[in-house]
Amino acid sequence: MTEPYAVPVPKGYRVGVWEVREPLATGAFGSVYTARRVGDSDVLPPTAALKFLPTGTATPRRLAHLRELIEREVELYRRLRHPRLVRMYETLTVDDPGRPGLDGATVLVLERAEGSLSALLAATPRPAAGPALLAQICEGLAQLHGAGWVHGDLKPANVLLMKDGSVRLADFNMAAELEGTHAYTPAFSTPDYTPPELLWTEIGERGRRIRASADVWAFGVLAHLVLTDSFPLPGATPAARRDAAAAYARGTDELRLSPRLTDDWREIISACLTRTHEHRITAEALLRRVEAAAGTRHGPFRLPRLRPGRRRPRRASVVAGAAAGVTAVAALAYGVSVWGDGGRGGGSGAGATANVSAATYGASDLRTDRGIPPAYRLLIVETAHDCDQQEVTPALIAAMLKVESDFDPDLSDPANDEYGIARWTPRVLRWWMNEDGTPGETVPQPPFPPAESIPAMGRYLCWIAPRLHDDLRGDRQVLVATAYRTSFDTVNKAGGVPPDVRKYAGRVAHYLKEYAPPGRK
Repeated sequence: MTEPYAVPVPKGYRVGVWEVREPLATGAFGSVYTARRVGDSDVLPPTAALKFLPTGTATPRRLAHLRELIEREVELYRRLRHPRLVRMYETLTVDDPGRPGLDGATVLVLERAEGSLSALLAATPRPAAGPALLAQICEGLAQLHGAGWVHGDLKPANVLLMKDGSVRLADFNMAAELEGTHAYTPAFSTPDYTPPELLWTEIGERGRRIRASADVWAFGVLAHLVLTDSFPLPGATPAARRDAAAAYARGTDELRLSPRLTDDWREIISACLTRTHEHRITAEALLRRVEAAAGTRHGPFRLPRLRPGRRRPRRASVVAGAAAGVTAVAALAYGVSVWGDGGRGGGSGAGATANVSAATYGASDLRTDRGIPPAYRLLIVETAHDCDQQEVTPALIAAMLKVESDFDPDLSDPANDEYGIARWTPRVLRWWMNEDGTPGETVPQPPFPPAESIPAMGRYLCWIAPRLHDDLRGDRQVLVATAYRTSFDTVNKAGGVPPDVRKYAGRVAHYLKEYAPPGRK
């Protein structure tokens, strides 16, 4: 395997009664593989998805974060068994001192899916079975809330489609049990599915306080997207739609839903997308209205072909390509971002199909044909969207990562005391490593994983942007990048890019143009 998987596992590796087969996906925190059962069992299925989390080799801070996410997910899986929630069969711990990078890893053995809602929407923006699909998603939400839990991150990527046409909610890293009216989650950071009351809330010691009504808002957004191929709030970017949500919540703008909606679905979505949580419909009442509008109860829908070809090649090629594409996008809902062929692009056949599926994430913000590794696209796009400064865009962060490290997560430059994909100096990273804006208690020690380095870069850039003077010479985004490499005070005193970093600034400007989609920067 040549891809830089977070947890590289060779084909044929045995974990419990499971034998690892093909890689599905990887992200900064974990990797997912298909697996087949090779041992006897009366209760385990013949195939599954194995999610490997490197809890044996992580840095202390990363280890604490991983443990929290794992504990949330495992606790929900162990306590809840409902037909609309993806099933976890067992958890395992790798005991293999001969493989230091794998020894101690936590393995979640999960139900294997055929596809995801994200893939379905990308291939057929308005599936004819949309209402039946939404009824099953809503049923899963009602099951979750009825058991006293909040999902915390409901969106198309976290909805799995099974072989029989049934739906499963998945990726419970952000799920939390209600304590009275609230639950506490690490974050609620997908702007398009976040209710207005949570867009700028403080994050306390226990995380962010959310209500079950946050999931209902997310369902309203998701339903509008499924039925109309558009978001319910105006704007070409998540940041613009976030501003529209704020204006709507303040009462300075109205909710204008798509005219494509039928009257019953318009009323349902309006009941989800109320200005305040107090007036939002409950999941139980929502399910009754959705089932009535869909004209079905608990019925599956037929999973369509996700990527019909323009030409009709040999049958074997069609089957292999379609299977790889479905499998790759299904992995999104297991809580990691997808790699195809290591981000190299090109090629044909099943591997190329999987790569296209992965690389198209965030296509409205980043070019998909310029070599940005697919595994980092989700992190880059969402990091930029977490900042309210217009200069901090996905293209800028991608350009800087290219110039700083050529996207090398293992960069080590001891002479300059810089490490990782964003070339952090440990004593500087300490001040930007926490989501709540507080410095780390101790100076972190490398290696620095991308999931830590990239969001920290975004927070630092977001802090820099408003501190640059308005009368500086040059492109504002390039000036922000230059200040990252030097300091905002240095850039302000120079009145623009200082002479000794012009080469760096020029490279950032080049890749900024390279990575931005046409008409964007």
